[in-house]
Amino acid sequence: MTTTRPKLLLVHGIGGPRDVEEERHTWTRALAEGARAAGHADAISALTMGWSVETDFVHYADLFTRGGAQGPSTTELDDDVAELTLAVAVDVIDALLAMPEHAGDALLLRLRVQAAPAPVNEDGTPKNPEGTGALVRRASAVCAKLARVPGVQLAVQRVSSAQCLGMLSQPGRYLRRKEHAELPQGRGASLDERVRARVLDKLDPERPAIVIGHSLGSVIAWESLAAYSGPVALFVTLGSPLAMNALIWQRLRPQPPAVPETVERWVDVWDGDDPVAPRRRSAEVVAPNAAGVRPEPVPVDSRLLWTHSALTYLRRREVAGPVMEAVLRLSTTS
Repeated sequence: MTTTRPKLLLVHGIGGPRDVEEERHTWTRALAEGARAAGHADAISALTMGWSVETDFVHYADLFTRGGAQGPSTTELDDDVAELTLAVAVDVIDALLAMPEHAGDALLLRLRVQAAPAPVNEDGTPKNPEGTGALVRRASAVCAKLARVPGVQLAVQRVSSAQCLGMLSQPGRYLRRKEHAELPQGRGASLDERVRARVLDKLDPERPAIVIGHSLGSVIAWESLAAYSGPVALFVTLGSPLAMNALIWQRLRPQPPAVPETVERWVDVWDGDDPVAPRRRSAEVVAPNAAGVRPEPVPVDSRLLWTHSALTYLRRREVAGPVMEAVLRLSTTS
């Protein structure tokens, strides 16, 4: 018999530092809306009051900042990260151009050319070296213009060009696997190790877990769970770039990417108009674990101009339904 409440862990995507308690409440309220839509109105109070599950919000955005800065300047980035940032921008631009409302968009077409990798020689060296810092300047210019695209602008309208570059560079900085000596939080470990430690510190192998990862948070959560020994009753990925071949897929650890061994179910949710979710789906490429668990693809259609918001996903019955089913099952005394 068990009376231990399961843990519901929420892992955010790119962005600046945030109020952990406010985010936890906001995400939980959005999930409650989705629970009502999924037919679980009678269990909403148990969710929001914490009676049926203990909810935690993993915050790691502060690890990407220096001191009290809201975002890095171009001098705090290098060409390696800029190259990865441009790869992210290319995938986002390609996804936007695939949407009917953006097909033929002149600005996006120009940005696609500007963000494209430079041609290389047979030995892999660039044919026209841009010089130190050139990639950073190019990434900064692309990010600034991309932020003004309708839809994208709605999500980042209150940030500067430098802050926008800082946010879009976070996947590349995480995946660089390099120690950031200039950051005060835990020298000696790489940035990605310190980020994953935030996730693992919130988990207890003695308690069943439900983990929801949004955007970059889905990549961080997957890598964290790959090294986790406790039971994960449900793993939910929202607008995940996990299968994004240009940047994410080839740099994931461990390789080859597979469902973490302790994950009992994985629900992968994406909106068809989400520019961050790649056309290739995790279910197509992620290998099953020893128990045969594979990502379950769940497409949704929110019909919004900007579909990548975590709250938009959490309000969906397709997301809240499986979560509430797992919460109710795990919280029932048996």
